[in-house]
Amino acid sequence: MLDYILTYDFFFAIIRMSTPLIFVAMAAIIGAKANVLCIAYESVMLFSALGGVIGSALTQNLFVGMFTGIFCGLIISSIFAYFVLYLNTKPLLAGLALNTLGTGGTVYIIYLITGMKLDTSSLNSLRFPNVELFIIKDIPFIGKLLSGHNILSYLAFLSVLFAWFLIYKTTLGLRIRAVGENPDSAMAVGINVNKTKFIAILISGVIAAFGGLFMSMAYLPYFTVNMTAGRGFIGIAAQNLGLGNPIWTTVYTIIFGISMALGNTAQSFRLPSQFASMMPYLITLIGLLVIGMSNKYKEKRIKKEN
Repeated sequence: MLDYILTYDFFFAIIRMSTPLIFVAMAAIIGAKANVLCIAYESVMLFSALGGVIGSALTQNLFVGMFTGIFCGLIISSIFAYFVLYLNTKPLLAGLALNTLGTGGTVYIIYLITGMKLDTSSLNSLRFPNVELFIIKDIPFIGKLLSGHNILSYLAFLSVLFAWFLIYKTTLGLRIRAVGENPDSAMAVGINVNKTKFIAILISGVIAAFGGLFMSMAYLPYFTVNMTAGRGFIGIAAQNLGLGNPIWTTVYTIIFGISMALGNTAQSFRLPSQFASMMPYLITLIGLLVIGMSNKYKEKRIKKEN
């Protein structure tokens, strides 16, 4: 196993596994800054993944497929925002309902279009291309590590910069943080709280949609049932472990990506497939344990100082 880990293929696997997690984690950060617990990212990703496949297959146009997937993500995030912000539905219930809809609804749509219930392999859908980075590809060692990844993988890392810039360097980001930290004060200075939160959820939906597009148009060349496999929840966990900081959250998504890549590698050595499935969640529990113990230590130290 160590011989495989110390290879370019393993590094590529880490980037591939981390890409959808980064998208969802950045989406979760924007939602969290607006103080909205959105657990519907699984549904957003599933419908976006399926929408991208269907759109690209019917039109044979990659951009049409991309925008179809994004539009599907926007619909799901809009439904969630409307129920939570204007109908005062509990976010947990709305998210669970939408995630259930995503699991069952996508299967039904697949059956209506293809007559199959497992995947869309019969559709001639398109894939996002891998990209060779100009100049960087010719640099020894670094070129092999950084060049040749899928274009959405590079876009995922750019989404980290986008999330940071949006939250900390724009007026909209300031309003999102204001309504998240103190909605009454934000309302007092003329900020429409529900409108701002709605916009934040829509933006997060677009970012999460790219995670779904990656799953069905890069990671795999087709859509398969429940292909997100809990990645929406793992992205939320990474956001919590990273305390809402885009950089630290990205670090945790990469750690999750490493654990998933290790789990898949373990299957090559005839270890149970369940081992690969449990790795990200085991890492989550360990991370939460470390953070919890660290917070308790800080609280005790503050009490002693006072």
